[in-house]
Amino acid sequence: MNSPVLTPSVQSGLSVFSDPRSVAVVGASANRAKWGYWLAAGALNGAHRRDVHLVNGRGGDILGHACVASLADLDEAPELVALCVPGPMVGAVVDEALAMGVRGFLGITAGIEDEDAIADRIRAAGARLVGSNSLGIFDAVGELDLSWGTFTPGSMAIVSQSGQLGSELARLGEINGIGVSRFVSIGNQSDVSAAELLADLIDHEATEVVVLYLESFDGGDAVFDAVRALRAAGKPTILLTVGSSAAGSRLARSHTGSLTAPTDVVDAACRAAGILRADSPAEVIDVARTLTAGAVPTGRNIVVVGDSGGQCGIAADRAADYGLTVPALGEAAAAALEALLPAGAAVSNPVDLAGAGEADLENYVRAAALAIADPGVDAAVLTGYFGCYGADNPDLMDTELALAAALAAAAKDAGKPLYVHSMVATGPVADALWAAGVPTFGTVEPLLRALSGAAVNSATTRDLTVADAAAELAGSGYWNDRAALLAGGVAFPDGALVTDRDAVVAAAAKLTGPLVLKAGWLEHKSEHGGVVVGLADADAAVAAFDEMHARLGDGDYVLEQMDTRPDGVEMLIGCQRHPDLGVTITVGTGGVATEVYADVVMEAAPVDAETATAMLSRLKAHKLLAGWRGKPATDVAALAETVAAVSRLAAADPRITEVELNPVRVTPTGVIALDALIVTDVAP
Repeated sequence: MNSPVLTPSVQSGLSVFSDPRSVAVVGASANRAKWGYWLAAGALNGAHRRDVHLVNGRGGDILGHACVASLADLDEAPELVALCVPGPMVGAVVDEALAMGVRGFLGITAGIEDEDAIADRIRAAGARLVGSNSLGIFDAVGELDLSWGTFTPGSMAIVSQSGQLGSELARLGEINGIGVSRFVSIGNQSDVSAAELLADLIDHEATEVVVLYLESFDGGDAVFDAVRALRAAGKPTILLTVGSSAAGSRLARSHTGSLTAPTDVVDAACRAAGILRADSPAEVIDVARTLTAGAVPTGRNIVVVGDSGGQCGIAADRAADYGLTVPALGEAAAAALEALLPAGAAVSNPVDLAGAGEADLENYVRAAALAIADPGVDAAVLTGYFGCYGADNPDLMDTELALAAALAAAAKDAGKPLYVHSMVATGPVADALWAAGVPTFGTVEPLLRALSGAAVNSATTRDLTVADAAAELAGSGYWNDRAALLAGGVAFPDGALVTDRDAVVAAAAKLTGPLVLKAGWLEHKSEHGGVVVGLADADAAVAAFDEMHARLGDGDYVLEQMDTRPDGVEMLIGCQRHPDLGVTITVGTGGVATEVYADVVMEAAPVDAETATAMLSRLKAHKLLAGWRGKPATDVAALAETVAAVSRLAAADPRITEVELNPVRVTPTGVIALDALIVTDVAP
């Protein structure tokens, strides 16, 4: 696949896929079971805005519109040609259209043998192609519909590598009250890429939220650059993908690759760009609706208010599953709620109305307003019976609608979003809440999931820009890798390169025992008997060298001082350069049992010390680092600086494909790397 460089001229060429002056459907059909019918019908819906030409080899009439037998029968070239003819015919139709001066092609046909060559001819002529193997395009503003089925206009743009999944998202959106501003099924991306189409949405006025489905991440840097630009323009993107993405198809030779999944790499890129990777189409739509409602919290602290202790408790318990916290309310809010609610009501968080809602429906508003105003919370969740009163007693409908408006006003006054879990999630009250910017759900899990997803849009993005810089790579092997990392700011024990017995004796005289001997060229030394620790003196070092040399032969051996500082914790730091999504940095529990614990976190590289510290806080091993059962705390700040240094080294040097430091020994007095591996794409 091709990933063209984004330029203003290329971008301007994409207007032909949203509002062309004229369209021709080649392969138009009167048979509703054929693509040619749906493209013809959709194109004719925009006939009041543009010239529409239907091309069918047998001529005739389709949907009351006369057909021509070929493009050559037209008086002028259409701007956009939709191709829904059999594969063997596509090349000839394209050549005929290019000779006429056609600017754009929509390739519906799949399985074209010479697809790449056809795309090359299209680009060479200065034209563009969406597809092939596309399910179609739609633009609400341009009133362009060249797709199977119909779309309800709205504010959600869909760019999808799977046409049918894109259609499912559109249908789910329609069911849930959010329509489509633009739909593009990118198919094989033979020419126009997902990144270009995303960038083209930045100035698309009808689009408020973007949904992206990708199965591979060719040109991933450009995709995430476009996503960042969309977010800066106030148009959040929600990503849906699958675990077999090309970004993670290659496992590293180091431990790092075996500890992470393909989606871990995508998630790291998403966090750096500040976008959500959703797990399902349902989550996509729930979050999209929430974002278009404007219910975006600035953080993840929530207060739960309800008229049922059970529903409050479940909401609070499930909040942690979605990365949300339920902190105790401040003294002022708790005191105000205590004065409002019956004696014994829970007011710390969750807040249980304890019958106050039934006694006076306005207490729902009063309690929610007091709770959401607490400075320690970023959003409120009202859970329980509200929304049911008017449904169960029509005489209360107007009252409940007025209270719904008051709830929305209280949230607006607080400058924080309010979410409602109602046992009646459809009907006038729910509709009024949504219309007022209060997302309303029938079960609490989708509510919490949507709240968490919306919070991603307020997270800080990270600039991953780094100037290329060559590390001091003198060659392969531990001694050379160690030297490059030392120059990059990573600490190692004092040591020396030794290749014979005399060198071992000389080195041992300068080092302080106990000592460690390593076969420097082995990637996993302990697995091959390539490391011996606890060597007391030169005699012990020579004996170890003789034994190891007899087994392993000549090579670069390294003699180092053994780190004997007490209260050490072994960690792993690793980097991988992924072909489509750049460099990631991984930190986790290290040592020989790394795979057993599988305690790692990953971010896009480079990271600074602050981000590295946050990574460390997410590890299970963080308790060990912070001091466990009376042990002193380790130097976490030095470890974070080391993580940042490794990430900078790997991100800056395009030759580096992998880096691993394992173990990295962290003690209360500092950090020392005890082994290192750098893999490059440069032949030795």
